[in-house]
Amino acid sequence: MNYRHHYHAGNFADVLKHAALLRLAGGLQAKEKGILYLDTHAGRGGYDLSAAAQGGSLGRAPEWPDGVGRLLGRADLPPELADYRSAVLAFDEAARARVGGEPGASPRFYPGSPWLMVGRLRPQDRAVLCERHPEEEAFLASEFAGRRRVSTQAMDGYAAVKAMLPPPERRALVLIDPPFEAQDEWTSIVGAVSDGLARLPGGTFAIWYPLTARARVDVFYRRLLALPKLPPCFTVELLIGGETAGLKLWGCGLLVLNPPWGSAAPLDAMAKWLAPVLAQSAGAKGGVHWLVEES
Repeated sequence: MNYRHHYHAGNFADVLKHAALLRLAGGLQAKEKGILYLDTHAGRGGYDLSAAAQGGSLGRAPEWPDGVGRLLGRADLPPELADYRSAVLAFDEAARARVGGEPGASPRFYPGSPWLMVGRLRPQDRAVLCERHPEEEAFLASEFAGRRRVSTQAMDGYAAVKAMLPPPERRALVLIDPPFEAQDEWTSIVGAVSDGLARLPGGTFAIWYPLTARARVDVFYRRLLALPKLPPCFTVELLIGGETAGLKLWGCGLLVLNPPWGSAAPLDAMAKWLAPVLAQSAGAKGGVHWLVEES
């Protein structure tokens, strides 16, 4: 695996994914009973945006200014995005303090999904963070060493769905966020969803996916809809340009199975609000589409 997420940290895809993830977690935590948060492809936990602007021996144009950067000075954020921005800025402030850095007008550190979710754990919740890549897992383990209710696992995330479910809590939020480098990624995802639903039929599963010419999301939908007894599920998508705009990655989505009650409407509004704000070309749009309606 060659993918390193720190090159893309804080971009438009992270904005959608992470803001939606916090909203889903909040919906599940409306009930008192604890939850397991399982992150199948956790990465390193948090990212130094100054390092993210370097790729190998060549500099890279950072992606966060056209993502979270476009939200920083706005006073009109929807509640889900205001919550997300607050979490990002709080992480940046804490990370700067750890390294003795001075506060800055722009963020230097960006939280990945592990830090965002660990920051929301209640005493009755816990997190399992999985990462297969040795270098990334070493960062991850160092980030969360000694932290209660959090464990890091150097293992294949798809296998973790079988290994960790059902949890003692009987409630879970599972994020499947792979690098999409393998040719059979959709097969692995659908297999993990099938395994997860068999072990925890009421679990909430969130699967991130890219919108590119080679991603073939239509194949994913067909395979998913062929599963027996598929629970209620929707996609929330954000396109920063049309398919003919010349962008390699023109959008992304999050498929949510067994969504917390009432989460679709605010996520739909959030994606529609983000589309013109994060647009990079004509054809930007966003919204929620139900694959299997709630009964």
